[in-house]
Amino acid sequence: MARLDERLIDQVRNAPCNGIVEVVSEHLSLTRKGREFIGLCPFHPDKNPSLHVNPSMGIFKCFVCGAGGDVFKFLQLRENLSFMEALERLADKAGIEIKRSRDRKNSLSADSADPVMLARVNDWAMRFWQAQYSDEKNGKIARDYIDERKINQNVAKRWLIGFAPDSWDSLTLAANKAGISESLLVSAGLVVKREAQSGCYDKFRNRLMFPILDTSGRVIGFGGRTLGDDNAKYMNSPATVLFDKSSSLYGLDKARHSIVKLGKAIVVEGYTDVIMSSQYGIENVVAALGTSFTQGHARMLKRFASEIVMVLDSDDAGVAAANRALEVCLSQNIDVRIATVPEGKDPCEFLLARGSEAFAEVIDSAQDVLSYKWKRFKGEFDSTDSTVKKKQAVDEYLSVIAKAINSGYLDNISRGLVVGRISNLIGVSVDDVNKELARLSSREQRNAVSSIKNSKVASVALGGHYQDKAIQDVLEVLLNEPSLFEKVSSAIDVSRIESPLLREIATLLFEILKTREKFEITDLLGKVEDVELSSTIVDLSYAGREKSNYISRIESALGVIESLKIEKEINDAKRNISDDESLRKITESLRSIQADKRNKSNLRKGIIF
Repeated sequence: MARLDERLIDQVRNAPCNGIVEVVSEHLSLTRKGREFIGLCPFHPDKNPSLHVNPSMGIFKCFVCGAGGDVFKFLQLRENLSFMEALERLADKAGIEIKRSRDRKNSLSADSADPVMLARVNDWAMRFWQAQYSDEKNGKIARDYIDERKINQNVAKRWLIGFAPDSWDSLTLAANKAGISESLLVSAGLVVKREAQSGCYDKFRNRLMFPILDTSGRVIGFGGRTLGDDNAKYMNSPATVLFDKSSSLYGLDKARHSIVKLGKAIVVEGYTDVIMSSQYGIENVVAALGTSFTQGHARMLKRFASEIVMVLDSDDAGVAAANRALEVCLSQNIDVRIATVPEGKDPCEFLLARGSEAFAEVIDSAQDVLSYKWKRFKGEFDSTDSTVKKKQAVDEYLSVIAKAINSGYLDNISRGLVVGRISNLIGVSVDDVNKELARLSSREQRNAVSSIKNSKVASVALGGHYQDKAIQDVLEVLLNEPSLFEKVSSAIDVSRIESPLLREIATLLFEILKTREKFEITDLLGKVEDVELSSTIVDLSYAGREKSNYISRIESALGVIESLKIEKEINDAKRNISDDESLRKITESLRSIQADKRNKSNLRKGIIF
């Protein structure tokens, strides 16, 4: 996208027919409310209007599911388009011609590992593996496996399934011929550097390849299922700036519209479970990528679904997975239910054996979280005479109830019924049960303080790091008061920002503020293809406007950043200077500078000690 003329993007965005209100109104009904318009958000089941459209800023924001961005991002989310596709769609609407850059076809030869480049090389790899799958000779083993699993070949084609040959360098050699740089392949996790010699080898070999797409249709990573005797049955792409398996769900790109329509997401364990569900006409199914269901997964699904049904095995591993998933969903106040496929089958096998109606019955019979946990708790409590094990069962169950209370999942009447049931089972007074719940609830609240403070920008996921919080404050201010950029431009080295997400936003924002006298948030959003990143930028903008106090917040943030910088210099000195007296003098000098800067900052803000 860097090669596209920014003036062209602005021209398309500013065309009268492409105003944010005009485009959003084509998809839902909007009502004016003050300076903004509101409507039912199309990206999650919405009963009360939660989508706000700001025509003066050219952005939209949902205060429930978190979706946000400019007119391009709305179309990307709504129509499952890439940025280029959204740009072309709106350009056609406005009668504006887009000419592709001549060197666009050679862009994969660059060494840059930015998200756009990674998405392009992933798309190239996907098409390479699809060609191998379709090859009459090379792909036979993969097609035979698909036939054995009773997956229709047309369905396999729809899901873009490919085949990585049983070769150390088939993809590496093909990429070299296509002019794709080795560094880009490594950054994408498609190849691995050799240790003892130069060059690389293919990461995925003799594997059925499942492309993983995000909600905007970009190929962000891959899952590979071995077709040989490899001990690692399944292998995922490594983490990149595009791909994090703890917040990615297989099939969400295809399932999200059905999830929104039905208000329900079905979460299964395997790729073929998702594909077979689709083959049987069940489209609201996704899978975690060989990992536990996480907070990131929950936040992602919460944007689209009001209810989640977890379809898990009934063995010990399945029970443990259910427990982890339930606690995650409770913390996000998501209605979660547990379904178990009978006869020890996975969903793929069950659908083949019993059909879609029987599978629908399994889903409909799913137990809600508290009923499931109560049955598990009662069974464990009644099955043992050990006081220690009974206490462990009680503690685990009460911990879940405390999470349900804190998240608002459990109302007062339901709480009273639960407490009474616990009291009757374990022979402890209602007051004592409530005291223990109060203690556990207090502990849960303390653990959740950082996430509560940052609820307006949950997608930033700072984790409480001081530098990240200070950088977040700076970005929130600059997005609303860009005239303060001069105060921070020389004080912050964006390359040293530790959070990849904040570093990417800061890099783009600082580049714009250095070159433009007038700044609008759409200038920044126009440089961003990723819809999640776009939503985070809008979150930061709204949070900054709500907090205001721009000058004092900038000064406080810069004080923290400078203090951390000096602290790092002190630690570096301790590591590099062996002479105790020299180290003492340098440390005292740096401490004095640190204290002086802090005092000056406090005086500017009118703080008197």
